[in-house]
Amino acid sequence: MNNEEHDQGRTLSGHVKWFDPAKGFGFIVSDEGGPDILLHANVLRNFGQGSVADGSAIEVTVQQTERGMQAIAVLSIRAPEVAMGAGLSDLADVDPAVLAARPLEPARVKWFDKGKGFGFANVFGLQEDVFVHIEVLRKSGLADLQPGEAVCLRVIEGKRGRMATDVLPWDMAVRDAPAHGPAHGPAHGPAHGPAHGPGPGPAPASSGGDADFDPEMAQ
Repeated sequence: MNNEEHDQGRTLSGHVKWFDPAKGFGFIVSDEGGPDILLHANVLRNFGQGSVADGSAIEVTVQQTERGMQAIAVLSIRAPEVAMGAGLSDLADVDPAVLAARPLEPARVKWFDKGKGFGFANVFGLQEDVFVHIEVLRKSGLADLQPGEAVCLRVIEGKRGRMATDVLPWDMAVRDAPAHGPAHGPAHGPAHGPAHGPGPGPAPASSGGDADFDPEMAQ
């Protein structure tokens, strides 16, 4: 790597080995091989996501540091392939084109328990809960949600009520607007992410872990 590459970084593709929102970091395995690449929560948040599913394909700009290779920018993320399981059974008989055509609705996470594998969100202006299964979250390329986090959902009437079929970070949905942006909600959505998301409620909880971060202890 020459000095220019060292200063400006270089682009690598790979997949997410693991990422823990509570710890505030994770690691990427490069398609080129070599040591794992550190992915810090702040770098992921700059892309507009608070978490990323293990196994997701990812493209990043990296730099060599004294502690090893680190990602300094996320360029793209592609969700992993998820096998049809219990959490996706309600979608098995629905035409994928119909699911893709559902509008994105601005919502705020009520609660999500990764251990239980599900949680609930509320679409802006509606009191009815929307069920969010962890397999749907993983299919969307995410690993976890925080109470109060602003997101955009595609929602259908499932066998057990309203359920999310896709979950997008608010920043990403706004970035893709108007073609795929939120179908309704505040005329002026959040300019800088979930902390200014749609509807009332607490600001998203911090991913945490920055103060105790020690990548050398993580591998």
